[in-house]
Amino acid sequence: MSRDPLDAIVLGVGGMGSAALLHLARRNPRVLGLEQFQIPHEHGSSHGLTRIIRLAYWEHPAYVPLLRRAYELWHELEALAGEQLLVTTGSVDAGPPVSVPIRGVLEACRQFSLRHETFDSSTLHQRFPGYRLPNDLVAVFQPDGGFLLSERCITAHLNAALQLGATVHTNERVVDWEVAGDHVRVRTDRATYTTRRLIITAGPWAGKIVSALRPLVTVERQVVMWLTPRRPDLFMPGRFPVFYLHGDDGSFYGFPVFGDLGFKIGRYHHLRQIVDPDHVDRTCHPEDEMVLRQAIQRYFPDADGSTTLLKTCLFTNTSDEHFIIDTLSDTPRIVVAAGFSGHGYKFCSVVGEILADLALEGGTRHDISLFTLQRRD
Repeated sequence: MSRDPLDAIVLGVGGMGSAALLHLARRNPRVLGLEQFQIPHEHGSSHGLTRIIRLAYWEHPAYVPLLRRAYELWHELEALAGEQLLVTTGSVDAGPPVSVPIRGVLEACRQFSLRHETFDSSTLHQRFPGYRLPNDLVAVFQPDGGFLLSERCITAHLNAALQLGATVHTNERVVDWEVAGDHVRVRTDRATYTTRRLIITAGPWAGKIVSALRPLVTVERQVVMWLTPRRPDLFMPGRFPVFYLHGDDGSFYGFPVFGDLGFKIGRYHHLRQIVDPDHVDRTCHPEDEMVLRQAIQRYFPDADGSTTLLKTCLFTNTSDEHFIIDTLSDTPRIVVAAGFSGHGYKFCSVVGEILADLALEGGTRHDISLFTLQRRD
């Protein structure tokens, strides 16, 4: 590699970092991606075959315009890769009628004129027989929801970036970085690099790499489960939308049968275990399965078949569960994207565009005021 400074280094080439690499490479800078593991890998937050994408977003209205752009970019990536990466099933948001998620979804649909239907538990079961929700819950169906093939999306972003001239090093761990005049010096366990801009998309390791993030994010152990349904026909993509379900026993999310593993379910903030990303218990235990099995039996009894697989992953949470996408105030050459709080993957495509904007242009047309480092409740 040339001794001249790079235009940008992307530290962490997972969901967000791989997208950033492509958007940087499209603008012809000299860009290097550094990843401490293989690409993709199973140590962070982007593995497990699938991730939900939903347009009716209850968490905050500011997410919906970003999602519209994310959908556009995911379809562009599909065209580049020559394969389907986004499977549309529709999405179901379910919960008590006065709950924050239901009120938020309905407000998003109203504000942005999103197609939707509202069901009680009985009519939801008639429409989608795999759902058997308690009578005190309602559901909002939005037909644009679905799921992304998460590892395939990373590979597609990476391959497209490489074709445009990006360089990527795997199994290379960053030791430290420092601002040196008008450049940033990045030292790894193999070499030292100089760059004009550093983009940090290190997922669960972000707090270890950026001191300003350390008090703002926590890493949480998460477990998802796949099962073979008793009635597989009720849980196929054409008959079973992805879901976010808010009940008195927690908030659950899940997917129809896809591939060989079966029906997939997880619980947000699974057992609320805060962990060090370098020392995670990745063995799945009976209590991990029990909390998910109970939800299956209560809400989706026709899916209550044999367990196919349990797998751990990691959430990196902020206190308000909104993202952090910003430059460091004292070192604006450093761009950070972190704290995606278990709901960020669907935004990878547009976050990559935003990160390239911030690194190369110093700003972005997208409204990211919700995600500043200095925000206040």
